[in-house]
Amino acid sequence: MVLTREIAPLGLTEWADQCAQALGAGDRMITLFGRPDADDEVVITAILQSDAGRLGVVRGRAKRHEAFPSLTPRHPAVQMFERELWEQTGLTPVGHPWLKPVRYEGLRQQHMTEHPFFKVRGQEIHEVGVGPIHASVIEPGHFRFMCHGEQVHHLEIQLGYQHRGVEALLLRRPPLALASLVESIVGDSSVAYAWGYCAAVEALSGAQVTIESDLVRGVALELERVAMHLAGLTGLATDTAFLQGGATYGRLRTAVINASMRACGSRFGRGWLRPGGVRFGIADELRRDLLKTIAASAKDIAEINDLMLSARSIQSRFQGVGVVGNRAARDIGLVGLVGRASGIAVDMRVSLPGRLYTGHPVALLTEETGDCWARLLLRMREIDESLRWLTRVLETPDLDLMAITPVPVGPLWPDTLCVSVREGFRGPVVQTLETGTDGHLIHYKVQDPSLLNWFGVALALRDNEISDFPLCNKSFDLSYCGNDL
Repeated sequence: MVLTREIAPLGLTEWADQCAQALGAGDRMITLFGRPDADDEVVITAILQSDAGRLGVVRGRAKRHEAFPSLTPRHPAVQMFERELWEQTGLTPVGHPWLKPVRYEGLRQQHMTEHPFFKVRGQEIHEVGVGPIHASVIEPGHFRFMCHGEQVHHLEIQLGYQHRGVEALLLRRPPLALASLVESIVGDSSVAYAWGYCAAVEALSGAQVTIESDLVRGVALELERVAMHLAGLTGLATDTAFLQGGATYGRLRTAVINASMRACGSRFGRGWLRPGGVRFGIADELRRDLLKTIAASAKDIAEINDLMLSARSIQSRFQGVGVVGNRAARDIGLVGLVGRASGIAVDMRVSLPGRLYTGHPVALLTEETGDCWARLLLRMREIDESLRWLTRVLETPDLDLMAITPVPVGPLWPDTLCVSVREGFRGPVVQTLETGTDGHLIHYKVQDPSLLNWFGVALALRDNEISDFPLCNKSFDLSYCGNDL
């Protein structure tokens, strides 16, 4: 979390230079975006994180359609940020190697069929197009494979078919009445989004929630992480015809989300978190219920994990397939679980622990091989760590998680920028709120980890067979709606 009021905006070139210096010194770009301002100007904000975990802010101001030297040629992880900035504000990153729309917003909506797909030429090269409408219940997205025989030379992914207009919608309601909308931005990350939003408006109003509220929020988030990782394992087992795993992981996911429903009335944690605290505490009876569910799940998870990892068919299909090495993962800016599976040791619960994870730390887990096997194994290990964390918290003696008094959340401070980051099961959910002179929101920027990780799916499939795509895709387990805001 970073909260700031006095940041003088730089000129566009100076802003780009300062960002380049920070990236060259080893900082990571957390988010980069622009918002319209008066007199046809654009205010640009870059949020960077140092190796020590500290967040920094670099702000600039420019006229619409002004140009600046692209950061992407030297820092490829910025490529998606610059494409989005160009699409939304007209600011042009000169020298960007692959400048094309991300979502086809505004007037570009009618031109999605003109998307400039990368071409691979050769007498025996053929293209395979999949989507945007799929035969399942997944959301729309187009995948274009450039193949030589069964081998994929290049995959390009085009998303942005929904045009939901989430960020504009978030400015149409009072800032303290957005919880139900924020929870629905990405349905399988409702708690991560709700907690980030609540923390932001609390910080913007100077409200300090109780540690008990933070503990309940942490329980909700870790239950969400376990449930969604189990959903990912269900898909991976099903995609490789390991039917025992598919059935068992699916059953276990149901047990975990039903525990969330008993806690707050929603299997996905909706309505549990609200600004100022939580709507539902954890009484002793519910605490015992959760501990019983966790213990039973942990036993069954360990058994099915052993069966899956020891199966030769699973080893053959996962090991060495869909590799994204450490250098490539750093270059393109992979985040969250898929980044850690390629050896990038970054987890916001560790680098930005806040009060909760400082007092109740979580282990930072990584794998090194960067293949589907690493992403499978890390998903299992993160489930185990979350279950251990939940058990430790819920077994803490003399901890009353029921007597929680909500804290009043008053008007938001004027002229203030707040950046809120929560590590969801996919990676960091970033929400940036800015208020104007009257304390009302003038900008609400949302960023799902999927935005940065979809390019990793394309990279993972290179030189693999096209039949490996379902496995690579599910091992990343990204969100369409998290990209199509």
